Amino acid sequence: MNVAIYMEGGGPRAGSRAELRQGMDEFLAEVKEACRARSWNWRLVCCGAREEAYKRFRNARANRDAGIVVLLVDSEGPVGVSTSAGHLAARDGWDLDGVDDDFVHLMVQTMEAWIVADPDALGAYYGRDFRENALPRQQNLEDVSKRDVAKALDRATRHSQKGRYHKIQHARHLLQRIDPAAVRLRCRHCARMFEILLRRVRSAD
Repeated sequence: MNVAIYMEGGGPRAGSRAELRQGMDEFLAEVKEACRARSWNWRLVCCGAREEAYKRFRNARANRDAGIVVLLVDSEGPVGVSTSAGHLAARDGWDLDGVDDDFVHLMVQTMEAWIVADPDALGAYYGRDFRENALPRQQNLEDVSKRDVAKALDRATRHSQKGRYHKIQHARHLLQRIDPAAVRLRCRHCARMFEILLRRVRSAD
């Protein structure tokens, strides 16, 4: 059996996409190890633009032997419908008819919401003059807009040892450090993704 996740992010360069993949691979280690325990193949593909992630997801699903094929993209805004596929159909006009919602997942409202969910990991990475009190304090980070998450992360890091947050340069390292359990407590769509993928892998015949 194969498990393949097509996610947005990493920019236009192959090198930066590979770096983001390494970070997300670590963040999803529990799912990856569950696949390995069953001798399943694991593949995580960072596609750059969200449209490219959608296109590659659709192409992969056309292969009957593809196994479990997953789409992972930012929601870009509040999720006001009951399904992830419904949100993307309404927002982006994507055709996801017939796609099981178990295979469509959202980073709400942006991947950076996952990063700010673990202030301790951020403080350890950014070091001196990191301003933890600039980060969102809401328990439910999915209520915080993409713009506000970005502004908070910039304020928290701008005077730190590593300088202000830079997605291409820093995201990989942060994803390798943040605690998925902390993210799942504050981002319900992240919790949903872990729960569904682990169940799919562990209970499959």
